[in-house]
Amino acid sequence: MGRWQDGHGRLIVHGEREELTVPLEIASSYRARTKGLLGRDSVDGALLLSPAGSVHTFRMRFPIDVAYLDRRLRVIAVRTMKAGRLGLPRLRSRHVLEAEAGVMEGWGVRVGVRVEIAVE
Repeated sequence: MGRWQDGHGRLIVHGEREELTVPLEIASSYRARTKGLLGRDSVDGALLLSPAGSVHTFRMRFPIDVAYLDRRLRVIAVRTMKAGRLGLPRLRSRHVLEAEAGVMEGWGVRVGVRVEIAVE
């Protein structure tokens, strides 16, 4: 759970019955976090912003699911945000996952679930 570098990896969702692996892009530098999903029409898998406690969707082209993670990578909140919105900061949030709206529910990402980051 240390400090990651910008790049790619896998998001592993520890579900009740099985683990699910999703392609992951990691944005840990200021520049990469600032850009995030801006200017894109979609995302393959998810984007991890770290460190991050809140997000916005100004100038985004599509709605997104946002999962706020604590320092142990446990989900503390999940929200779907339309374009042009400002998300509220989460006090215990240290990392934020972003993905296309609707996919996190299918992945089993919900409050209390622990995820893992595997760097490639």
